[in-house]
Amino acid sequence: MASAKKTFILDTNVLLFDPLAIYKLGTNDVVIPIAVIEEIDRFKRDMGENGRHARHFTRLIDEMRREGQLSKGFKLPGGGILTVELGGADYPMPSELTMEKADNRILSLGLTMKKEQPRKPIIILTKDANLRIKADALGVEAEDYEPSNVQPDQLYAGSRVINVEPKCVDDFYANKRLAVTDRLFEHEKDSKNPLLANEYVILKDIANPTHTAMGRYSRDLESIVPLVKPAEGLWGVFPKNAEQAFAVDALLNDEIKLVSLLGKAGTGKTLFAIAAGLVKTVDEGVYHRLLVSRPVFPLGKDIGFLPGGIEEKLNPWMQPIYDNIDFLFGATSRNPRRGAGKGAQDLMNQGLLQIEPLTYIRGRTIPHQYLIVDESQNLTPHEIKTIITRAGDETKIILTGDSFQIDNPYVDSANNGLVYLIDRFKDQSISAHVTFHKGERSKLSELASNLLQ
Repeated sequence: MASAKKTFILDTNVLLFDPLAIYKLGTNDVVIPIAVIEEIDRFKRDMGENGRHARHFTRLIDEMRREGQLSKGFKLPGGGILTVELGGADYPMPSELTMEKADNRILSLGLTMKKEQPRKPIIILTKDANLRIKADALGVEAEDYEPSNVQPDQLYAGSRVINVEPKCVDDFYANKRLAVTDRLFEHEKDSKNPLLANEYVILKDIANPTHTAMGRYSRDLESIVPLVKPAEGLWGVFPKNAEQAFAVDALLNDEIKLVSLLGKAGTGKTLFAIAAGLVKTVDEGVYHRLLVSRPVFPLGKDIGFLPGGIEEKLNPWMQPIYDNIDFLFGATSRNPRRGAGKGAQDLMNQGLLQIEPLTYIRGRTIPHQYLIVDESQNLTPHEIKTIITRAGDETKIILTGDSFQIDNPYVDSANNGLVYLIDRFKDQSISAHVTFHKGERSKLSELASNLLQ
């Protein structure tokens, strides 16, 4: 039996998160309160991603308006009807909830529609937890908008341990390859999940747990193959654990065009990504330039309080990237490595390195570059798509982030762009993912990450 048709009342933050949300609700009806239209109008002047999404949504609604009266309803491609609703402000509300707030006018509209259409499910769709709480208190159903919700504990890890016979480990070392057959999983309780493209593997001897081997599953060869292990490390930096070794392999493999690195602070995500980028641009010349970027969320609010021009104002937000590059050049080391004292500026003068906020990448085509997007957990799925589609010929994209350190109020650990990408690309032959668990920055940093939740 088909489920009952619903009516979704959309909050402003849903449309700022995804301006195409109106097309993703199936056959259900969509209501846009006039209070939301007013808030969207205020966001249109914003020069950040919220402003772009507000302008995009406004254009969509304006195109619908040309085809008919929105007050009477516009038929959506999925079969639902979209209307812009003026009513609801006269519904009696508790004295604490004044009609000056848009959230309360949305609640009032929900109560009005629930009274007028008692047989039809009326649901307020919002990313605001407080609005959902107030709706529940008033007896109105409310849900979070999560079109790409992936719970962190269910997210693809990018690697696994397989318990095998001793001969499998020996054969892998001897032949530099191990065919993946059903017999490989005979000691695993859950052998139904096949290895995914470029999934990393630790082969563990069932008789001797210290007898192990690490490799990557190659779908083309249908075998586990050895990791890339540069003898000199990456600009003097060597992997200290299996996760970092997996990352080095993915970062240096020219066949893998998209790499995602997920983990808490101090695990080495950004450091290894930049080090590999320097190897591929400065040392090997595979890519024309190393482009490092990150979203700058406090910029719009705080930039006016910082001295200097736009470049000087951006420096505090880009400083973590400069710190990693200075470390790789040996500027902060007692035992300077090659290039010590030159730092990032020398590479920028040669055109080999470019560091800029993510906003500047929008609209560009980026060919033959090694692109690193740091702190990408702050991006929405729509923004992630925008970045990936910027990739030109022979460009490699690295996305790093920690899904539990989010500054963007419109995403969380389950629906941010980074986890969305990891889930969608987890079985693609040109992509690889590594989840970091062990911090290597310092004992103090590791303890802080684990204890100060």
